[in-house]
Amino acid sequence: MSFPDIASDLKSRAPKLRGRLMPNQSLAELTWFRVGGPAQVLFMPEDESDVAYFLGVLPSEIPVTVIGLGSNLIVRDGGIPGVVIRLGRGFNDVTVDGLNITAGPAVPDVKVARAAQEAGIAGLSFMRGIPGAIGGALRMNGGAYGGETKDVLVEARAVDRQGRIHVLSNADMHYTYRHCGAPEDYIFTSATFAGRPGDPAVIAAEMDKITESREATQPIKSRTGGSTFKNPPGHKAWQLIDAVGCRGLVVGGAQVSELHCNFLINLGTATAADIENLGETVRKRVKDKSGVELDWEIKRLGVAA
Repeated sequence: MSFPDIASDLKSRAPKLRGRLMPNQSLAELTWFRVGGPAQVLFMPEDESDVAYFLGVLPSEIPVTVIGLGSNLIVRDGGIPGVVIRLGRGFNDVTVDGLNITAGPAVPDVKVARAAQEAGIAGLSFMRGIPGAIGGALRMNGGAYGGETKDVLVEARAVDRQGRIHVLSNADMHYTYRHCGAPEDYIFTSATFAGRPGDPAVIAAEMDKITESREATQPIKSRTGGSTFKNPPGHKAWQLIDAVGCRGLVVGGAQVSELHCNFLINLGTATAADIENLGETVRKRVKDKSGVELDWEIKRLGVAA
């Protein structure tokens, strides 16, 4: 599927733009599942001010979608209409100041964990277990191995749909389990986290344990998107899925992981529809047998083919 080309008009509206605007750009290679259709326009900004300038001149009727590393994401086969903003090279700096670490939204969570370890900052090692980048952790209150983003965030910077810049405190984010209450149209451009004094060797050992646990229990070398469903209150999603016999279940080219059944895998030929249909099949079976509703943790964007 291809969309009408609106990139030329957008370029003429934004003569001072420094980032790249690309029409009908494939998104499949930008997601960990390696599936999905194109962006009507893909915008790769240079920095925060480039994002703010672009949004300030972008017509309000054109939808905006933001993606980062594409780890926790299904892009549907018909692609994403409007503008997709991918935060990349200009958003991957990490700086350490005392017990604080400031990182761009494109920085992998593991890189922040490593920077904290090297600086002797404890409390951020859980980020080693989050398969994604800081932008996604901010938007979803990402967490793993006993820690969550809300536990360590000091403040975040964001640009709104009109191009205005905001600074949000931890309280402004209105965090709950795997949910952020900040306005949906805010695009996070950096975040500052705080830890506590720690021994680099002890922190490194904590991170090694997380690494070993992930490698032993999760299909990290497969085309996957991380945890598919949120844990319902009082339950583990994987146990509910296992109990209804869905471990290893296949739909088209997609499979429920044999290693960890809250992970879906692209076996190599899956479409986005295969993966989403597999997830919906799992949800229905769990609901029918246990009465528990599984909510998607993975974000699903775009239109069907």
